[in-house]
Amino acid sequence: MIRTFGDPACGIAAAVEALGDGWAPLILREAFAGTQRFTDFQSRLGIARNLLSRRLAHLVDTGLLKKEDVGQYGERYEYRLTEKGWDFIHTLTALREWGERWGVHGEHRATTPLIDQTTQEVLPPVRIRYADGRPVPVQHLRSVPEPDAHDHTRRRAQDTMDGTPRT
Repeated sequence: MIRTFGDPACGIAAAVEALGDGWAPLILREAFAGTQRFTDFQSRLGIARNLLSRRLAHLVDTGLLKKEDVGQYGERYEYRLTEKGWDFIHTLTALREWGERWGVHGEHRATTPLIDQTTQEVLPPVRIRYADGRPVPVQHLRSVPEPDAHDHTRRRAQDTMDGTPRT
């Protein structure tokens, strides 16, 4: 059973719910690396078969992966990223970069920058940037809900307008 996280208007809650648990980003990491077969996911991740089966089914149900029968002489399935799944690369890259920078205990780790396969150019880290490419200082960030946003979302944004989040 995958937990639901209450506020349907919260993008973070929706993303966490779509993922389901901590295995999902690791499964998606493997999918981005080209893994498609159940046995390959299982051997690369070391996850129990029953857990992997449930996690893959959840990622298919939420539209991040699709399950395709590729068997020529019977059923044999592969899991492939959907457009929604491919779009997760931005989030997964930001998560990896944060983990490399801060780790569990704040230790820095070796970085694995992304490169453009066509030009071999090393790409800059994922950051929130102004239109001209300059990074936005995190202290300058604030969410502004759309007019049709959920009441809870608007109240939360109003509470933080002075820059001090409510605890």
